[in-house]
Amino acid sequence: MLEEVLGDVVGAVLLTPVTDDADVAQDWFTRFEGAGFDGVMAKRVDLPYEQDKRVMVKVKHERTADCVVAGFRWHKDGQGVGSLLLGLYDDDGVLHHVGVASSFTAARRKELVGELAPLRENALDGHPWRQWADAQAEARAQAGGRMPGAQSRWAPDKDLTWEPLRPELVAEVRYEHLLSGRFRHGGRLVRFRPDRSPESCTYAQLEQVAPAELAALFGEEPPR
Repeated sequence: MLEEVLGDVVGAVLLTPVTDDADVAQDWFTRFEGAGFDGVMAKRVDLPYEQDKRVMVKVKHERTADCVVAGFRWHKDGQGVGSLLLGLYDDDGVLHHVGVASSFTAARRKELVGELAPLRENALDGHPWRQWADAQAEARAQAGGRMPGAQSRWAPDKDLTWEPLRPELVAEVRYEHLLSGRFRHGGRLVRFRPDRSPESCTYAQLEQVAPAELAALFGEEPPR
């Protein structure tokens, strides 16, 4: 059947494996996160594919991390905070931009403006991301860590202007997956952590997922 539909490209297409064994599904869910998989899809046995309908369930990994809040972006409507810019320290003491926390209600966006206001005062004095904030392309290229504000990979025209905050606030954030030292998707704010110091927010707290080879799942290395 595949040969009839795909012709000569059939060797480049692999069917997604399926199972009705809960233990096998749990093994896939755990092991293959290291290959970049978000999770597994679950459906009723008798459920056919239904285009444009959310009838299947995506079971994803979910963890929390304590991050430094080093800046924010205004919401697109200009009425409040759209997202918090998050950082983690590496072993050399460099604060890397690892992602954002967003998806606030309209009321919460406005509340955050007042809560963050004290941290905006003199925020750029000694700020670890000041090089980017000064919009100096050469400084960005030579910076020792990842910083916010680079052109979006997915939306080149998106406004990524941000407001710096003194990096003194710690937030517990729920995230799904870490990819190349950054949260693959936007995180969600759980709570602020006045009991944690910013310096304690390091990569060391993150669960390390062992790499996995796709060949272990599909039986052979997919063609490139």
